[in-house]
Amino acid sequence: MSSKIKNYFTEFKLLLRSVPGVVTVFFVLSVFAMNLLANKSISLPVDWLALDCGIIVSWFAFLTMDMVTKHFGPKAATQLSVFAIAVNLVFCLLMFIGSVIPGVWGESFVEGSEDVINGALDNTFGGTWYVLAGSTLAFLVSAIVNNFTNAAIGLAFKKNPDGAVAYFLRSYVSTAIGQFADNMIFALVVSHVFFGWSIVQCVTCAVTGMVAELLCEVAFSGIGYAVCKKWKKEQIGKAYFDFSESLKEETK
Repeated sequence: MSSKIKNYFTEFKLLLRSVPGVVTVFFVLSVFAMNLLANKSISLPVDWLALDCGIIVSWFAFLTMDMVTKHFGPKAATQLSVFAIAVNLVFCLLMFIGSVIPGVWGESFVEGSEDVINGALDNTFGGTWYVLAGSTLAFLVSAIVNNFTNAAIGLAFKKNPDGAVAYFLRSYVSTAIGQFADNMIFALVVSHVFFGWSIVQCVTCAVTGMVAELLCEVAFSGIGYAVCKKWKKEQIGKAYFDFSESLKEETK
C-alpha cells in the first residue's frame, strides 16, 4: 500500500513538472478568481434569469482542463483540478485571516458609511462558508464530468484522434455538460438554499451560464488545439508518460 501511495505522488510530481508552469498558474488563478467573483450577482432586467460574475473567468478553467485531458489524459486533468482546489482553499483561508485582522480597507473611507462598507469588504474577501463549500463541490464534480466525458468522446475518433474535428467536438460537448453541472450544482446548493433562488432561476442560470461560457470556449479553443499540437510535437510530459507506462507494466 505504501509503495502505491509513493508511486501516486511520484506520478503527480512528474505531472506538475510536465504541465507548463504558465498553464498551471493561470489555471489555479482562474479557479480562485471564479470562486471570488461568484459572490457578485449580475443585475438583469428579468426576474427569471440569474447569473453571477464567475462566468467571466470559469471558461478558462474548462479550456485548460480540455487541453490537459487531450494531452495527458482525464486522470491527469482531474489531479490538476484537485491541486487547484487545494491551492484555492489555502488562499481562501489566508483571505479569511486577512478579513478578521483589525483594520480599514482603503475603499471604505466614505463619510458616514465607513463601518458598513468596511464590514462588507471583509465579508466579501473573507468569504462565506457556504459559497466556498458550494463552489468547491460544484467545480470538483464538474471537473470530473468534463474530463472523463472529453476522454470518452475522444475514443470515438479512431482514424484521426488528433485532428481538429476530434478536438473541437470533444471540447465543446464536454465543456457544455461540465459547465451545466458546475452552474446547476452551485445554484441548487448555494443560490437556491441560501439566496432564495427559484428552481426556474437555477435552471436558467445553469443553461445561460453554460451557453456564455461555451461561447468563450469556442472563441479560444483554436488556441487550445494549437497548444496541444505543440505539446505533442515537443514531447511535453515524456517523463510523466514513461513513468505511468512503467506503473501499468508492473500491475500486469
